[in-house]
Amino acid sequence: MEAQYFPITKWSEEDKPREKLMSKGKSVLSNAELIAILIGSGSRNESAVCLSKRILASADSLNTLGKMSVSELINFKGIGQAKAIMIIAALELGRRRRAEDTVELTKITSSKMVFDIMQPLIGELPHEEFWVLFLNNSNKVISKSQLSKGGISGTIVDVRLVFKLALEINATSLILCHNHPSGALKPSDADIKITKKLKWAGDSLDVKVLDHLIITETKYYSFVDEGIF
Repeated sequence: MEAQYFPITKWSEEDKPREKLMSKGKSVLSNAELIAILIGSGSRNESAVCLSKRILASADSLNTLGKMSVSELINFKGIGQAKAIMIIAALELGRRRRAEDTVELTKITSSKMVFDIMQPLIGELPHEEFWVLFLNNSNKVISKSQLSKGGISGTIVDVRLVFKLALEINATSLILCHNHPSGALKPSDADIKITKKLKWAGDSLDVKVLDHLIITETKYYSFVDEGIF
């Protein structure tokens, strides 16, 4: 027997997502309920919460959902372009907030801390980017900068630009970071070559290159931890 559709308007007040957030706080809402608030309504035969559950079941996780495009989202019955854009914008704001929360004058004491700062920025990108964290003499991050943006398999790094930026902000050390969209952690010959080149230049200018991290969606490779430095 087919389950009877029961629209949110007929739910008790305490079970409606918006009212539940107002009375009990945001933390008690499920992911599906939060998405339901975003999209506002479902379809004629499906509530916003049920539609949101269906989308989440298909995406597996919020992380996967955050990577979906407008064209992928509108394949779900009940999701038009406006709702798809709303979901994408909300998840992007969450990602940016997570990135901002980790950056404020963080003192770097481990490679894991670098990963936590940079993963939200480059860990999930479909192309390769090369970034540098600039540190003061207390090993606190005073700036971070994207040096280059490339294709799936590589970027070009201007060594002179790296140290020009470092000297302009009086950085005493720096940490190199780039992502591997393929998910492979092993450094390429080009990765090792540019690291040695930057380290040599840094030693000459008294700006130490402390580490180089290769970052993927869930893991990282540290040149220092692996004994390459």
